Amino acid sequence: MSTHRERVVIIGGDAAGMSAASQLRRLRPEVEVIAFERGTYTSYALCGLPYLVAGFVAEPSRLVARTPEAHRRNGIDVRLHSEVIGIDLAQQQVIVVDHEAKREYRESFDRLVIATGARPRSLPVPGRDAEGIFTIHSLDEALALANWLESQRPRSAVIVGGGYVGLEMAEAFITRGLQTTLLEAAPHVMALLDSDMAELVERELQQGGIRLVLGAPVEGFETRQGRVTGVITPVGTFEAEVVVLGIGVEPNSELARDAGIVLGDRNAIHVDEHCRTSAPGVWAAGDCADAYHRLLGRSIYFPLGTTANKQGRVCGLDLAGREARFPGIVGTAITRFRETEIARTGLTEREARSAGFQVVTAQVRSTTRSGYFPGATWMTVKMVAEEPTGRLLGAQIVGGSGAGKRIDTVATALTAGMTLDEFIYLDLAYAPPFSPVWDPVVVAARKLAREV
Repeated sequence: MSTHRERVVIIGGDAAGMSAASQLRRLRPEVEVIAFERGTYTSYALCGLPYLVAGFVAEPSRLVARTPEAHRRNGIDVRLHSEVIGIDLAQQQVIVVDHEAKREYRESFDRLVIATGARPRSLPVPGRDAEGIFTIHSLDEALALANWLESQRPRSAVIVGGGYVGLEMAEAFITRGLQTTLLEAAPHVMALLDSDMAELVERELQQGGIRLVLGAPVEGFETRQGRVTGVITPVGTFEAEVVVLGIGVEPNSELARDAGIVLGDRNAIHVDEHCRTSAPGVWAAGDCADAYHRLLGRSIYFPLGTTANKQGRVCGLDLAGREARFPGIVGTAITRFRETEIARTGLTEREARSAGFQVVTAQVRSTTRSGYFPGATWMTVKMVAEEPTGRLLGAQIVGGSGAGKRIDTVATALTAGMTLDEFIYLDLAYAPPFSPVWDPVVVAARKLAREV
C-alpha cells in the first residue's frame, strides 16, 4: 500500500518562490516541491538588470543566484517554460501550459505558494508595439535590450517614467553614450519622495546630461517601417531610436482573484503575518502580495526584492511547521543616478499628512564625511516626525557617494518605534573619513526636535 507524499506547488521561480522552496526543502526534505516558472531563469537579481544593460555587470550569469539545475540538485522539481493559467482550489490542482511541449495538464497539490511577481504597467497608446520599445522586468527583456543596443547602435534614447527604473536606465544610457531624454507625466520625478527632495534629484539628472521633461504624459509613438522614431507628448515630440518604459508595476494577481482569493491594496494578494492568503493551504509572497506597514498599521502594496525574499523565507518556514511571521515593512528603498544616491524610509511628509498624522519636518544639508576630509561630498536629509509625541515617522536622503545607506539607521529606528530624543543619542560610529562628528541624520533629528 503506497504512502501519500505531501506535495507543495510553487507558482513562480524567482526570489519569493524559490526562497520558499529552498527553506521548505532544507527543513523537510521528505516533502515533494514542484516549482513552475514560465520564463527561462530562476532566482535572478531583477534589481541588477539596469546595471547589466549599462555594462557594469559583464555577464548575465552573474545575476543568477541559483540556476534551475542547482535547485534540481537540491531536490526541487523546477519546470521551466511552464505557465500556470488556473488554480482549482476545490480539486487542489493547478492548470499548467507547458510551452515547450505545447500541452496543457493539471498538477495536484496539498499546499500552494503563489509567487507570481509583478508586471510593468501597460501603456495603451498608438505605436506601442513598434520595434525598439522595451520594458525591463525580466532577464530576457534586459538581454533583448542589450542586444538591440549592440546590433542597432542607436544614438538617441527616451525613458518614460522617472521612478527607480527610470533613473537607473538613465544612468545606463548615459554610460553608453546615448543622448537621453527622460519624460515624466507628473510634476516631479521620484513619486516616493517629497517634491522638495525630488527637485534635488532633478537638478542632478540635468547636470548629469539628461534632458528632463516634466508634465509630459505619453500620447503615442512615431514610427517608421515598424520601428520607433519618436515619443509624442502634449509638450512636444522627442526623437528616439530606443525607448524604455518605466511607469511602474502592478501585481500578477489574476490567478488568485479568479480562484476567489481575497485581494488587497492595488489588487495585490492580501496575506497575513504568516503570508497565508484567505484560502486554506495557500500562501503568497513577493511582488504579487501586499505587506503590513508598521507605521500605517495596515497592509499596502510596496513591491521590493528585499520584501520578496523575506516573505518567501517566511512561507518556507511556515510550510515546514516553524510558525514564522513577517513583522512588516517601513517602506525603505534606495537607488542612484551616477554619483547621486537617493533613499527613503518610513513616510514622506505628503504620505504622513495623507494618513492623518500631525507632522513636523526638518531639512539639513551636510557632508558625507568631515568637511575637511578629502572626498567629502554634499548630502541633504529631510526628516518627518509626529507632533506632539516626537515619534520618528520617516526620512529621505539625497546626496553624494556614502549618503544613501545612512537610511538604514533611520529604518532601524522606525522599526524600534524610537522618538527623536532617543534617536539623537544613538551611539553611531564616527571617524573623519566616514562622517562628521554629528552624523547628518542626527543633525536632522536635532533640528526637528526643536520644532516638537
